[in-house]
Amino acid sequence: MNPLLLTDGYKTDHRRQYPDNTTLVYSNWTPRKSRIEGIEEVVFFGLQYFIKKYIIEEFERSFFSRPKDEVVARYARRINNYLGENNVGTAHIAALHDLGYIPMVFKALPEGTAVPMRVPMFTMYNTLPEFFWLTNYFETLLSAVVWLPCTSATLAKRYRTLLDAYAAETSSVPEFVSWQGHDFSMRGMGGIDAAITSAAAHLLSFTGTDTIPAIDFLEEYYNANSDTELVGGSVAATEHSVMCMGTTEGEFETFKRLICDIYPKGIVSIVSDTWDLWKVLTDYLPRLKDTIAARNGKVVIRPDSGDPVDILCGNPNGTTEAERKGVVELLWDTFGGSTNSKGYKELIPQIGAIYGDSINVDRATRICERLKQKGFASTNVVLGIGSYTYQYNTRDTFGFAMKATYGEVNGEGREIFKDPVTDDGTKKSAKGLMKIVKENNTYTLIDQVSWDEENTGELKEVFRDGKLLIDQSLAEIRAKVLG
Repeated sequence: MNPLLLTDGYKTDHRRQYPDNTTLVYSNWTPRKSRIEGIEEVVFFGLQYFIKKYIIEEFERSFFSRPKDEVVARYARRINNYLGENNVGTAHIAALHDLGYIPMVFKALPEGTAVPMRVPMFTMYNTLPEFFWLTNYFETLLSAVVWLPCTSATLAKRYRTLLDAYAAETSSVPEFVSWQGHDFSMRGMGGIDAAITSAAAHLLSFTGTDTIPAIDFLEEYYNANSDTELVGGSVAATEHSVMCMGTTEGEFETFKRLICDIYPKGIVSIVSDTWDLWKVLTDYLPRLKDTIAARNGKVVIRPDSGDPVDILCGNPNGTTEAERKGVVELLWDTFGGSTNSKGYKELIPQIGAIYGDSINVDRATRICERLKQKGFASTNVVLGIGSYTYQYNTRDTFGFAMKATYGEVNGEGREIFKDPVTDDGTKKSAKGLMKIVKENNTYTLIDQVSWDEENTGELKEVFRDGKLLIDQSLAEIRAKVLG
């Protein structure tokens, strides 16, 4: 598809709506408002992918490398069929094809940066006067591609901060947190592109993922190399179909076969609530105790139904002792472990638990807190973070918007802005050219600056006239996120 058609329909004729002799449009991408309590900074991630994938690869494959007559004819057919009789024209499309590259500048903060609300993550403007129309033409495509990885990277960092804090207080293995948040979101996301970009964002804070293509994504667009670094990983694991196929009567044998025959060593995660989780914990596992304790590797018990806080930590109002104790305490009763120097219990290395259904930050917090109150280290459990976290968001979760704040007409600058009288301040934009300064590790916007001032500050050119100028790596971005 011609990437110029990856836009909202109303964009197609804005070229003629700008004042005559407009020569430049300067816009920015900014998170304007947090709708999640406790988050006032958003992790910047995804622009490099957008530039490589769309501005460079897609335009080359589907626009510049195609015959001009074909490109122009297809564009005309689509717009004419869509708008009916119109004067959008195609001369500007043909001129861009003749040019052979996208005449734009992108200036950005480093990806992985935690950006305060109302501070731009990047700016963009055209470099040739006749292509002023391109800047905001890209708004729709850019927004559709970039808001999700920024949002998911921010949520992943929030989980990481939470789990790091509890591990620092209760665990002897705080480094395990890298594996404690595991991405299970792929099947619940809004399409494969959303699943992959969100999962890649998760991997900025963690290394556990079941979204395999996120690893390819980070190798392709963020200079990762799974041969030389841990990009993402997972473990052998069952699903309900496997357990069901073994039948109710044969469930114990299924557990035994998995632990002794198929996976005599290494980590294996076993779905344990297909029928009766409490029977697994109080009957099957005690019978397999010696075998499990002698394994070179960990058996991970995985329930994924019921309230995750009560299932893992115990339900004080449960009708049985098993329900009142919960998974972690029942595992301790059977396998034991040690009390670390911080005074918290840690299960033997050969046994653990994961809960991977409907986890959110609130539930993760309550799980860690309840375990702490019961005297258990937070790292006794792994949390599967899925679409219940990563799909329950929109572009408005952090109020992302791309807005023009400066233009030039007849070579003269115009500072432009929006400030709706009916708005609560969310949609009030900055004005004019922009400069970002960094003081005490905090980024601040200064608007209404001169071009000389705009050329200084923290925004650096990452793309100009068809060429990527800064090519960040996953390792660099992770270091910034986790720094």
